[in-house]
Amino acid sequence: MSRIRLDDLHKKWLKDPKYRREYAALGEEFSLVAALIEARTRAGLTQQQVARRMKTTQAVIARLEGGGSKPSTRTLERYAQATGSRLRITLEA
Repeated sequence: MSRIRLDDLHKKWLKDPKYRREYAALGEEFSLVAALIEARTRAGLTQQQVARRMKTTQAVIARLEGGGSKPSTRTLERYAQATGSRLRITLEA
């Protein structure tokens, strides 16, 4: 039995217009998740360490980084502080 790589499935599914539309609609969420993980990685911290700094649990950080929830501005501020980052929110035309 051969294994299929996730990247290969994604490339295949991108040929489907409905999948492509739905995937594009999630672009902003994906970019937020990527920014969170990048901030933590840049700080050299584990999810557990960020959680301790935020006085929460590792599971909460995993959900944030997994895109499973839409965090409040306050939560993003706390995450930024915990990772030594600065939160900047912009509105673009």
